[in-house]
Amino acid sequence: MNDVWPIVHAERAALIDDLTDLTDDQWDHPSLCGDWTVHDVAAHLINNAKTTRLGIVRNMARARFNFDRQNAQGVERERGATPRQTLARLQQVATRTSTPPAPLDSRLVEEVVHGEDIRRPLGINRIYPSEAVVRSLQYQARTPVSLGGAKQLIAPVQLRATDADVSIGGGPEVCGPALSLLMAISGRKSALGDLDGPGVSALE
Repeated sequence: MNDVWPIVHAERAALIDDLTDLTDDQWDHPSLCGDWTVHDVAAHLINNAKTTRLGIVRNMARARFNFDRQNAQGVERERGATPRQTLARLQQVATRTSTPPAPLDSRLVEEVVHGEDIRRPLGINRIYPSEAVVRSLQYQARTPVSLGGAKQLIAPVQLRATDADVSIGGGPEVCGPALSLLMAISGRKSALGDLDGPGVSALE
């Protein structure tokens, strides 16, 4: 669905705005994404924006088909010597429409989840377009864990958004804001505190 690109581009622009006035200490702050800092996540988003169907095959081969190694090499390649340089690189790729061989809604997941990986630890609040969050949530819910999704994780429960008309699955209910549901099923355990219901423990 080509209509994903305007939403992706808007999210990239919003994140650039939020990054513009950060201090160096904030750029070095731990993100919600593993051991990566805010600076590392920004570099990862640059690499994602530049990824092509052929390019990811070459990069995976260089990483000996280790996905985590491929991501780490992408961060190292795209991270600038200074936050300003990295920000400039992010601005340069903000309107790109290149993509790996994956459904286009995966581009929304990258922008929303990684945007929150940066914003939440820094106390930056963004009200995302509902469509961006809902489509990301639905994509993660139907995508196997082996491909970065949460299909098997959520199989025992029902996800119900309290701020959108979304209900996914059956079983013990997990309810809360759609954004927090998305973050929780994307492996961000800190978002579990935003959720209620008898099924929450299944996501821990």
